[in-house]
Amino acid sequence: MVLESDKYTYRVFWSDEDEEFIGLCAEFPGLSWLASTSEKALKGIRSVVKNCVADMNNNKEKIPSPLAARNYSGKFMVRVPPEVHRHLAIEAAESGVSLNRIASAKLAH
Repeated sequence: MVLESDKYTYRVFWSDEDEEFIGLCAEFPGLSWLASTSEKALKGIRSVVKNCVADMNNNKEKIPSPLAARNYSGKFMVRVPPEVHRHLAIEAAESGVSLNRIASAKLAH
């Protein structure tokens, strides 16, 4: 059985400042776990999130849905300086593609 908390987006990285690995969960940005190994950091943050979700359930609070389970339209607005807009428009015209295609390709890198 897969728990809802198993579907969340977890990340582990080394912190020079803390001299330990830090486990994070994107859906719960206020939570973290420090550990001596990346495996322990992942296990720790998953446990913290599981307990947090249980507590939120008990208090009838709204629980964030996993990022992977959310629907995305594929559209969002990005504001850029006019010089960047001009540069991208020129690049798109010279490449014979739309501005959208150029921006999408650059964002994908």
